Amino acid sequence: MTRILLPTDFSNNSIEAITYAMLVYKEIECTFYLMHTYTPAVYHTEYLLGSPGQIGLGDILQENSLSQLEELKNNLANEHKNPKHAIIVHSAFNTLVEEITDTVEAENIDLIVMGTKGATGAKEILFGTNTVHVIKKAKRPVIVVPPKFEYEAPKEILFPTDYEIEFETNMLAPLLATSQQHKARINVLHVRKGYDLNEAEEAHKDQLKKLLGNTALFHEVPDNGIIEAINAFQVKQKINLLVMVQNKHTFMERLFIEPIIKKIGFHVTVPFMVLPQN
Repeated sequence: MTRILLPTDFSNNSIEAITYAMLVYKEIECTFYLMHTYTPAVYHTEYLLGSPGQIGLGDILQENSLSQLEELKNNLANEHKNPKHAIIVHSAFNTLVEEITDTVEAENIDLIVMGTKGATGAKEILFGTNTVHVIKKAKRPVIVVPPKFEYEAPKEILFPTDYEIEFETNMLAPLLATSQQHKARINVLHVRKGYDLNEAEEAHKDQLKKLLGNTALFHEVPDNGIIEAINAFQVKQKINLLVMVQNKHTFMERLFIEPIIKKIGFHVTVPFMVLPQN
């Protein structure tokens, strides 16, 4: 039984992400944890001390949260009617990132699926703050779904890599499972740095070839930058899912801290799976 955590703030993007998860894993037995967190809009010390003006506010917020979760659960159950799927609602007074971390451990979650932006997400922002923090902290794979994405089965998967890390079966298991389930092709994209791979990088490439087997095609492109390479690949060949490994020393970390990203324009128009490095 696959256990999938679905954080929601009831925004359109978060509901689109939930729908995506239910469609991608429609043939898999899953328990979905539909999660919403709440805190008072004005989170003062008086709230914790129980000042008269704040008494009962937590109960009202919890009641509203649970009511919206139950309504969403019923809507999803009616829309999808999948006997392989069970939905559990989870409401908590906590920050989203902390509650995700706690729930992943407590419920032995296998995967997190969420939107790239919350209800207040600005158009010029690639990923909302919560999404970035979840990706960076999560010890499980995370799939983020861009706004207004119309569902496509992940038949063509793009997997950019610099071969700087060792690849292990556990790390790539979610990618392999998705590929096998949807009979997808994995396009491994390596951006050349102007010189040959060193001994370690060659060994890592060989590891990856063995792990992916005949599901993968390997592509080499000139060093114009990883972002430009991803964007250019999507223009030449349609992809349905982008997959990367979260590695502090490579592109994934730079993606969230370099202001130049905004200038270049990282066009994520398909769901983006981030695999934690074991």
